Amino acid sequence: MQGTTLSFRAGEELAEQTRALATAAGQKTSDYIRDAVREKNEREMAMRIAMLSHKLGAKHLAANEEMDGTAGDGLA
Repeated sequence: MQGTTLSFRAGEELAEQTRALATAAGQKTSDYIRDAVREKNEREMAMRIAMLSHKLGAKHLAANEEMDGTAGDGLA
């Protein structure tokens, strides 16, 4: 896979822990980090979608309740 290189600084403890977990998972450290970032991104997107869905649902509920309130105005 050809891609863009990302670089970041990590404390020694995080680096050691990441290497150990990657080895335990049978992965290269770079693959382990790539998978971890991808999983984090997917969780963040799912949370954002859920939040936006909730917001949109609330707007639709408010609009429906407003329309229901006009049902008795003789315009049916």
